[in-house]
Amino acid sequence: MNQLYQAMHRIYDAQNELSAATHLTSKLLKEYEKQRFPLGGDDEVMSSTLQQFSKVIDELSSCHAVLSTQLADAMMFPITQFKERDLKEILTLKEVFQIASNDHDAAINRYSRLSKKRENDKVKYEVIEDVYTSRKKQHQTMMHYFCALNTLQYKKKIALLEPLLGYMQAQISFFKMGSENLSEQLEEFLTNIGTSVQNVRREMDSDVETMQQTIEDLEVASDPLYVPDPDPMKFPVNRNLTRKAGYLNARNKTGLVSSTWDRQFYFTQGGNLMSQARGDVAGGLAMDIDNCSVMAVDCEDRRYCFQITSFDGKKSSILQAESKKDHEEWICTINNISKQIYLSENPEEIAARVNQSALEAVTPSPSFQQRHESLRPAGQSWPPTARTSSSGSLGSESTSLAALSLDSLVAPDTPIQFDIISPVCEDQPGQAKASSQGNRRTNPFGESGGGTKSETEDSILHQLFIVRFLGSMEVKSDDNPDVVYETMRQILAARAIHNIFRMTESHLLVTCDCLKLIDPQTQVTRLTFPLPSVVLYATHQENKRLFGFVLRTSGGRSESNLSSVCYIFESNNEGEKICDSVGLAKQIALHAELDRRASEKQKEIERVKEKQQKELSKQKQIEKDLEEQSRLIAASSRPNQASSEGQFVVLSSSQSEESDLGEEGKKRESEA
Repeated sequence: MNQLYQAMHRIYDAQNELSAATHLTSKLLKEYEKQRFPLGGDDEVMSSTLQQFSKVIDELSSCHAVLSTQLADAMMFPITQFKERDLKEILTLKEVFQIASNDHDAAINRYSRLSKKRENDKVKYEVIEDVYTSRKKQHQTMMHYFCALNTLQYKKKIALLEPLLGYMQAQISFFKMGSENLSEQLEEFLTNIGTSVQNVRREMDSDVETMQQTIEDLEVASDPLYVPDPDPMKFPVNRNLTRKAGYLNARNKTGLVSSTWDRQFYFTQGGNLMSQARGDVAGGLAMDIDNCSVMAVDCEDRRYCFQITSFDGKKSSILQAESKKDHEEWICTINNISKQIYLSENPEEIAARVNQSALEAVTPSPSFQQRHESLRPAGQSWPPTARTSSSGSLGSESTSLAALSLDSLVAPDTPIQFDIISPVCEDQPGQAKASSQGNRRTNPFGESGGGTKSETEDSILHQLFIVRFLGSMEVKSDDNPDVVYETMRQILAARAIHNIFRMTESHLLVTCDCLKLIDPQTQVTRLTFPLPSVVLYATHQENKRLFGFVLRTSGGRSESNLSSVCYIFESNNEGEKICDSVGLAKQIALHAELDRRASEKQKEIERVKEKQQKELSKQKQIEKDLEEQSRLIAASSRPNQASSEGQFVVLSSSQSEESDLGEEGKKRESEA
């Protein structure tokens, strides 16, 4: 009975576990639609199918719960009652019968030891009473025990059959409920799901086969990509990207001069640069790259480094790419994002139009001044006609250009440079030595510096103004003040759109040779503009603090043609004074140039006169020699006159040469 009880109890426990597990399965299927899988899309068909399965399994769970309850009532209760009540009753009666038998045996033993010689009525009475009582008790116990044993034979049959009957009835009831729930519609649903599973399996096999073939093809095609720095001729740089991802080394300062490099995965997301370390679940914000600046830098003798500076200049980060291709693509991508090209409908098309500005940022240079070396003019001075036309350009009015549209002055897609100031610490090492010699710095426009004294020391004009650089951009025309006005409008509008309010203050030095931007703290020359290249200058018509000038250069978007760049500044109510000073400097330079040319022309005339004087003196000497020679010939011919024909006067070779020179001298004199 104990073994049977344990077996049935296992059935009951298993049924309870099955019911609980089925209910948990239904609950998990209901929560599937709340799950978000990184590689799985929004599959509504899968979610609805699982919801249907959840309902069916939930109904099965309810059926299993009913079956568990029926097993508890119809199977476990009868056998438990037989075990806990009937069997315990028999065991108890058996123990009582054993005790009564032992008491009866003890009473018989005492009775048997009664003495025949010395009879005691009192002792005899007690022994007989004890035997009577014990025998009666044993008899009663025996009858109850035997009756219970006989009854147990029937209870045993009941205890065996009733649980089995209850188990079978519970199972039949469970199967009936299942038959009622499993309708034809459910069978059709299960058939469709089975067909779908087979289709998914076939699709998976086909996909796996395709992926295996793709993997083999990629392994063959990607072999050159395993090289850390691939050939740029085979893999050209894409400069029109607005999204990029890849591994970069980030520089982290650990002390004043020490730093570490951490390799992390970086990717762009809209206008943000995100980073994700190894083991992280998701990426975090590294920097806001809207309106930021990016340039290639040299850092700790590492290749392919570039620096990103936020729009407010408060945060910067130095990163290192793995190859030259990645290096240029990262710079171009960040440069495109900083212009908010990604917000347009066709970002790659717009990025292609402003690709020129990205190419300028890719050129490795530690400062913006070196980037302006590409704008170096071809010569030290321009023709006089150009200087003459530019000296009066401030107040001139050209009727021929009045009808030109704004697009003919400034191209709509021209990139704007908002900052030309580079940190002083990025100057070349050779400049430190040059600073001890009059604080002279390398001129980005290629002016020669052979003399020990600065070129501006001999200038009669030295005027210093405080200015703030607003921006610069390439223009199409340089002979109309409207160019400066339109450039001012576009730069101010671009600063307002991109929320760029920071301006770097500089000192503008106006001399007869050039315009210089000087750092007010270190007195280092940041940028130099040759005065002959400044062809146009003007102030704003309403805001007199704004002024600008156009610089004509030999570089730019077109290497073969001249280009013009317009620079816009803000001053402290001195815009007209600065323009007047520039005009005065150009007039002084013009007069100096005219004086120099007049002096050179006078020297040339004097040289010509001196040469003519030498020729004339030489001609006179030749004539004198010829006269002397003719007298000698006449004197020698008189005493030696011959009457016969065929006699000639023979002259020496020197005399013949002198005669030839005399004839040439006469010809030159006649020509003069």
